[in-house]
Amino acid sequence: MHELPVVLLPVGVDDDALDACLAALDAGTPAGTRIWLADDAQAGPRGLAIIERWLANTRLQADYTRRQRPIGEVAHLDEALAACGTADVLVLAPDAVPATGWANQLASCFARDAAIATATPWCNAGESASWPRIGEVDAMPGELGGLARACAAMPPQHPELPAAVAHAVLLRGTARAKAGGLDVSSYASWYAALIDLSMRFSGLGWRNALCETAFVARGGEGGPYDGDMEALAARWPAWHARLATFLMRDPLRLQRERLAALLADADAPARQPDLFAPRDGGMAIDESLVDGDDAS
Repeated sequence: MHELPVVLLPVGVDDDALDACLAALDAGTPAGTRIWLADDAQAGPRGLAIIERWLANTRLQADYTRRQRPIGEVAHLDEALAACGTADVLVLAPDAVPATGWANQLASCFARDAAIATATPWCNAGESASWPRIGEVDAMPGELGGLARACAAMPPQHPELPAAVAHAVLLRGTARAKAGGLDVSSYASWYAALIDLSMRFSGLGWRNALCETAFVARGGEGGPYDGDMEALAARWPAWHARLATFLMRDPLRLQRERLAALLADADAPARQPDLFAPRDGGMAIDESLVDGDDAS
């Protein structure tokens, strides 16, 4: 069993999403896992009550910090990541719902390939890592247990993604230290800052991989803030074409189909036993009667 990374959860303003995320974390993450709830002065009175109640009852090793004044999404995440030093950090979107085993599977992904700098799980709203259809936002699955089991049965090949995706991403601390922190001055959204960081990883020879053995659901897709895409295009002129080509060619189609088949097998009802098969203590059928032979 690999040591699990720190889970960094930036607290958002949606109280219901926060409540669901924390409940899923408790249900699907091993007891004692380190969780950091980092609040950029976003939670209101109800959100604070949810956090307080959760901290008092969680099985996880949780800490909560809150800034007096907000400094912005990217600056706040950069500050938190810098505080983690060279430790691997699993950044989870505040409206995400991780399936059981997600953290273990992502840690195993890193252990299999030291060249992976970012590992992204499947998501129903994950752009290049979306399932069941690439680039589409699907409804949040009503039950994640079957999906978690189907993902765990996938062959762990960890193919390349154009960039990590913001619903959930495991960041390798040593790679992050070499690439530098997030670009606080150029991007306002974690969505765009993560793409920029992923591109820097690629330039240094690291990989941005899909962890096809894990699933994290989300109510909607993350996106850029005003000016972010223009900043990305200026720094990485080939980015938009790279992403568009990936979405059109869908090199992960076979993995998506494999996951769908595994899920269908997991959900299929048990096959009805053969009514004519002999049972222990029962009577076998007289084959002569089946053949139509006249015994008289």
